[in-house]
Parts: sequence; C-alpha cells; structure tokens
Amino acid sequence: MELRHLRYFVAVAEEENVTRAAAKLRVAQPAVSRQIRDLEDELDLPLLERTAKSVRLTDAGRVFLEEARAVLQRVDDAVKAVRAVAGGTRGELHVGYAPSLTVQILPRALRRFQTVLPGVRVSLHDLSTEEMLAGLREGRLHLALMVAPSGGQLRGLRFHELERYPMCVAVAPGHRFARQRGLTLEKIAGEPFIGYSRAGYPEYHAALAKIFAPTRRVPEIAEEHESVTSLIAAVEVGRGVALVPDAMACMAGPRLKIVPIKPPIEPVIVGAVCCRAGVSMPAQRFIEAAGEK
Repeated sequence: MELRHLRYFVAVAEEENVTRAAAKLRVAQPAVSRQIRDLEDELDLPLLERTAKSVRLTDAGRVFLEEARAVLQRVDDAVKAVRAVAGGTRGELHVGYAPSLTVQILPRALRRFQTVLPGVRVSLHDLSTEEMLAGLREGRLHLALMVAPSGGQLRGLRFHELERYPMCVAVAPGHRFARQRGLTLEKIAGEPFIGYSRAGYPEYHAALAKIFAPTRRVPEIAEEHESVTSLIAAVEVGRGVALVPDAMACMAGPRLKIVPIKPPIEPVIVGAVCCRAGVSMPAQRFIEAAGEK
C-alpha cells in the first residue's frame, strides 16, 4: 500500500465519482480505477459500492476514509515540519551568554526574536568566555553574547558589536565610596578587588591590567568567582569592590552602589559571536533582534 492509493481513494470517496476524482487529481480515469481495485485487493474487502454514475462507501469504506485522511494529514504535517526546520522557522537555537553583560540585551532580543520566529525555541547557556568560544567551534552553540574577544580568540569566528557600556565601580551600600559621584582609578587601585576566575575569564584579568597600567598599580584580587551572582554577594557584604559595566545596576538593584569612574575609561564592548561560515537564518535573526534599539 502506497500513499497514492490513499490519496486516490480519498478523492473518489469525496467526489463520489471516479471521473470527477480523476479530473481533481489530474490523472487518467483508468489509473484511478486501477489503484482503487489494487487497494481493495490488498485489503481483501470492498471499500466502494459502484453504480453506473456514482460510487458509495461501504461500512468498511467509511472507516477506512477516516483513517486514510488521518494518515495523509500526518504526512503533510511531517513534510511541513521538516521544511520549516530546513528553512529555519522551526527548531532550536542554542545561545551562550554572560549574564552581567547581557542583562539589557538578552530580554529585548528574546522578545523580538519570538515575534519574528515563534516556532524556534531558544535554549540559553550561562557560560564563561572560554566555554562559549569552545561551544561555538565545536558546534554546540549557534551564537554567543559576550564581551568582544581579542583577535586571537576570534579565529574562525565573527563578532557583531551590540552595545558599549561605561565601566564603573561596584561597592557595598555601606562602603565609604558609596556616596561618591565619581571615583578615579588611583583612588580604587588600593582596594581589594572581587573578580571573575582567571581560568574561565582570562580577558577580565587582561582588561584589569590594561585599565590600571597608567596608575602603575596592579589591583589586588581578593576573591575570584565563577558567576556574577556570587560576585554580587561578595561585594554586597563588603569583601571588596568590583569593576563592572554600568548595566550591572539592572542585576544588582539596591544590593550594590554603582559609581562612575572619572575621568571615564574605555567602555566594555559587548556583542554577538558566531561562526564566520555557515551562520543559520535563525542565528542571524537573533543577532538582528539583539541589535534593535
């Protein structure tokens, strides 16, 4: 039994006439009649009662019509689903992200992307920079939202700039710096620093060294953390200060005071990283959604 047997049978049953069914199918009438006979022979029972001008369904034919329609609908649904995945309108998009840097970007990107491609499920992965770069190269991630990688880290990848955030100092609400309207690098250079782990975020430590080079003082890293949530907690209880983008205020709320650095230093550049070749349509649409203001 083949799908064409089911299609021919459904057409004949709906038209109640072989000639009209053949015209609808754009097939010669003898071919339709032959397929229906082959189907009945395989089932070993009649599906149609034939008269000179029309056909009628037998009891078995009525049951088979319902089942044949269900099978054909399921096949059509399967074809549409496969084509949707191939065309990028269905499926799953794996996105790596750094929470502290994407707290403003990610919500708007998800909201707009859902409007454009509602059939694509976005799976989010909170990862370190090194983990995101590895995930992209190994095909486990379609794109990643992160601080701009260095030239060497971008081998085989492409960076799309999305935002530039001023760098600030995060302190506990009761810290002596909390009421300051601005802090110089020299003033904070002697403070114990709370930072991210060197193994997972080497670019963070490289940035600290570059930022404080003019002061000729290397900040003392009092604690290293794997996540932004533990970093916020450490600063909140007064274990040290942290150098953060001003977007951190959205995550920390009243738990921390975010104080500008004066004079301003270079902002942190955040964007989307994807493979240089073979960027999928959903990944491209997500980047576009993230970039819309």
